[in-house]
Formats: sequence, C-alpha cells, structure tokens
Amino acid sequence: MVEAVNEEIVLTKEGYDKIVAERDELVAVKRGEVAERIKEAISYGDISENAEYDAAKNEQAELENRISYLENMMRKAKVVQDGDVKGDAVGIGLKVKVKDTDSGETMEFSIVGATESDPFNGKITSESAIGKALMGHKKGDVVQIEVPDGVMNYKIEKISK
Repeated sequence: MVEAVNEEIVLTKEGYDKIVAERDELVAVKRGEVAERIKEAISYGDISENAEYDAAKNEQAELENRISYLENMMRKAKVVQDGDVKGDAVGIGLKVKVKDTDSGETMEFSIVGATESDPFNGKITSESAIGKALMGHKKGDVVQIEVPDGVMNYKIEKISK
C-alpha cells in the first residue's frame, strides 16, 4: 500500500494500540531472534554459499521493512478518541445497526479507519462503498448504497459507541 507523504491515517484507539503492540513485539523480540539466526549461520563458516545466512538476512530485511512501515503509520496516525465521537451520526469509532429495506435483514458494522478493516468481523472502513455512504447519516435515515450488484437501501436503526 503506497501512501502520500503527508497523508494522515485515521485509526481508532484500538487500531492504534494494535500497531504499537506489533511494533514493540517486532523490536523487542523478533529483532533479537533474527540476529541470533544470523549469528548462528555465520558460525557455520563461509557465508558466500550459506542458505541459512541468506534466509536470515532476507528475514531481517522484511522485519526492518515492517517495523519502518508500522512506525510510519504511528507518525501519520490521527487517533479518533472516544470523546471526539458524538454518536448522533455515523462516524469512525462507532457501531451502526442497519436494516436492508428490501430483504429485512439487519446487520451491525463498526466503522474503522482503512488499515483496520476486517469485514468478516463486521469492521468496515469509512472508505468502503458502504462505510462512505453511511458516514454522517443519523438514526432513521435511509441510505442508498451503490454496490457492484446494484443499489442497496439501508435504514439506520441504531448508532452506538
């Protein structure tokens, strides 16, 4: 995922905490494990044809790239705090219960920042078709959402933290 240099990343507090925890784990634990593998591979002798050494160095490069990516996200993060979220209109950090006016099916979504999206667990990004359409609407509103299969009509039944 390529991002603009100054683009802020909107995250819930939970999403930000997960990024920090992953970065801390990589720095405190994984770096040492990879360094130990490199040290062990070097002890085998000639590193010019040492597959273990090459694998460990590649793992180290991937690890450092991930750490850098996470630290960049932390720098660009705009964390949505509970106090910032009003709950009267759909926004990031809120749950929204909707009813499909055609099928009668009800669904509940948590609106999250783009990097936190997990649709299989009901977490949709504010940048998705459904999330974008729901943003800013209030309880009782019927929202038309264009999706690849056509148009869906969702009535907002409840907005909560």
